[in-house]
Amino acid sequence: MSDILDNICDDSKCIAYILEHIDPKLNVTDNDIQYVLDLICEYYADNNLVDDNNEQAEIAEDDMFNYIMAAIRKEKIVILNDEQVEAIIDQEYEFGKLEGFYE
Repeated sequence: MSDILDNICDDSKCIAYILEHIDPKLNVTDNDIQYVLDLICEYYADNNLVDDNNEQAEIAEDDMFNYIMAAIRKEKIVILNDEQVEAIIDQEYEFGKLEGFYE
């Protein structure tokens, strides 16, 4: 799972993929996407999903979404609604499948 973090948290390819595939009407920026990706990585770390021995970790999508939205509301670094965050998470997942990080 740490390979996933290395490629998602630090890889501009993921951001470029999301920007290319997300609905332009959602008006998300590369900074918005990077922030959500950082929160995804924090969620993985906080839930011990980044252990190399945990290759087949189950990710509770609702929990991850709620974690991200709570951080967005608390930190107020970006202003994103549920639809925008959901779309970013969905596209991150699609990118991860293409790259072989997720099954």
